[in-house]
Amino acid sequence: MPEKIAFIGAGSMAEAIISGIREMNVYEKEQVWVTNKENKERLQYMKDRYGVRCTAEKAEALQDAAIVVLATKPYDLKDAVLDIVPLLQPEQLVISVVAGISTDYIGSLLQQNTAIVRVMPNTSASIGMSATAIAAGEFAATDDMKKAKALFETIGTVEIVDEEAMHTVTSISGSGPAYIYYLVEAMEKAAVNAGLQAEVAKQLIAQTVLGAGEMLKKSGENAAALRKKITSKKGTTEAGIQTLAAHQFQQAVIDCVDSARKRSIELGKQN
Repeated sequence: MPEKIAFIGAGSMAEAIISGIREMNVYEKEQVWVTNKENKERLQYMKDRYGVRCTAEKAEALQDAAIVVLATKPYDLKDAVLDIVPLLQPEQLVISVVAGISTDYIGSLLQQNTAIVRVMPNTSASIGMSATAIAAGEFAATDDMKKAKALFETIGTVEIVDEEAMHTVTSISGSGPAYIYYLVEAMEKAAVNAGLQAEVAKQLIAQTVLGAGEMLKKSGENAAALRKKITSKKGTTEAGIQTLAAHQFQQAVIDCVDSARKRSIELGKQN
C-alpha cells in the first residue's frame, strides 16, 4: 500500500493501528501522518515511538492522503470533522474508528458525497491480532470496502457487517479485550493468593487464554461443547464452574456487553 494515510486523532486506537501497520510493514513511516486537536506532547510521543510524521497542521496531514482515518474521542469528532471539511478531497476515503458514531452523521457534517467506511477494530491491532468489523456508508463503493478490508486484514481478521450491528460489535470485540484482561486480573490475584509466583501465574494464564482462543478458532466446536469436554463430573473444573454459576457469571457478562452496547448507542445520540 504505497499511498499516504492520515490519522485525525492520536489516542490509544490510533496508536494500536499505527503500531500494527508499522510492525507488519504495511506502510513506511514516512507514509503515515498523524495530527490531533492540541496535544503536542502526544504527537511528539508518536513521532519518537513510531517514527511517523506528526503535525499540528491538518492541511499538511491530509494533503495527498489516500485514506483519512478519524480516530478521535466521540465528543471531539464534530469539531475534528468540521475542521477538515475544506481540506478533504473527493477521491479520499474516510475511515472512522470512532465508537458509536454513524456514517450518516459524519456525512452530514462533511456535506458532500464522501466515501465513508465505519470500522471497529480493537487494541490487539498493535500486535496484528485485531478482531475488526467494517460497515459501508452510503457512498462507499465496492472498491472502498475492498481497500478498507485489505488495510485491516494486515492487522488481524475482518468481518463485514451492516452498520446497524456496529453497536453490538463495539460491545463485543471493541471493548472485549478489556473484559478478558479483567478476568485475567482476577485469575492472577487468585493464583498469587494461593502461593504461586506472580510471573509464573502470568505466563500460565496468558498461554491458557491464547490456547483457548485458538481452540475456539480451529476445533470447529462451539464454546459450550469445548467447556463440557473438560468439565469432568465431580472434578476440579466442575467445582470452579459451579462457583461461577452460583455468582451468575454468565448473566454478569451478558449485562456487561449490553451496558457497553447501550453506551455506544448513547454516544451516537449525543452528536
